Amino acid sequence: MSTTREEGAAEGALVVAMSEAGCRLDAFLARRQLVASTSAARRAVAAGVVRVNGCVARKGVHLAPGDTVDLGGGPSAGQVLVPTPELDLTVLYQDDDIVAVDKPAGVPAHPLRPGDAATVASALIARFPECAAASPDAREGGLGHRLDVATSGVLLAARRREAWHRLREALAAPLCEKIYLAEIRGGFPPTDANLGGFVVPGPRPASFVVTAPIGRQGRHGGRVKLASGRQPLPARTEVTLLEKRVTLALVEARLSRGRAHQVRAHLAHLGIPVRGDPIYGEAEADIGLRLHAWAISLLHPLTARPLRIEAPLPAWARRRS
Repeated sequence: MSTTREEGAAEGALVVAMSEAGCRLDAFLARRQLVASTSAARRAVAAGVVRVNGCVARKGVHLAPGDTVDLGGGPSAGQVLVPTPELDLTVLYQDDDIVAVDKPAGVPAHPLRPGDAATVASALIARFPECAAASPDAREGGLGHRLDVATSGVLLAARRREAWHRLREALAAPLCEKIYLAEIRGGFPPTDANLGGFVVPGPRPASFVVTAPIGRQGRHGGRVKLASGRQPLPARTEVTLLEKRVTLALVEARLSRGRAHQVRAHLAHLGIPVRGDPIYGEAEADIGLRLHAWAISLLHPLTARPLRIEAPLPAWARRRS
């Protein structure tokens, strides 16, 4: 999306277009890629670092055409992460512009609330201190996207500000492909099954394409609702059966621009929720969420060179036959 600036506005301020009239501030910040996610936008607003028309923005504000929005100074503008070198991250790829790491399951990508200690972002800046200044919100640690706490796999971060904006664009581009592996409980539906709206047979054997839009639900947006909820956004997931396992199965989910909980919600819509999912399926004692962000293919944000990054497979995600 264009990042048009208005004369006289603060440096870096964005101007709300006619087509964005009525848009909530947090959604605007995420769509315009000033922050890495809608939840990051809400944190920035709460911290007092977002300004609308030069004034500190209030929670829940809706924008009008011509409004100017910027991440400026504020009571939390100088906040930085505390590095946590004790969390040893596996680096999957690095160059002068970006770095990719293997996020462990159970570790937040970035602080979700005050007092959060070890996160991927805090571990990242312990090894790459420049990442702290790469994202507009220092608490993001340069991360260009996020994964749920219980999900493992590939996470990408930028090492400087220009690279962060370009990385966000590359991750949202149609040529970007994210591949997840999930263990599901129950049988994979037959390809001739009538699964209702938003589901069609996929391009591969034993595959479906789910296109149900995704909207936020709940006071803090902690879960999503398909084809409903707050500000539903388009989403497309191609799901393929990889291996049957008695009462379980291993599936692959491919998508381009990911929405919140997209793989989890779309698999639940197919009647095959991710094993160990307490929100869209059932929690299981001693079993974490069986969802792994295995690979990302994209054009390098600065060189446009094709790049594919893979994370090692956890034991449950390896084929048994």
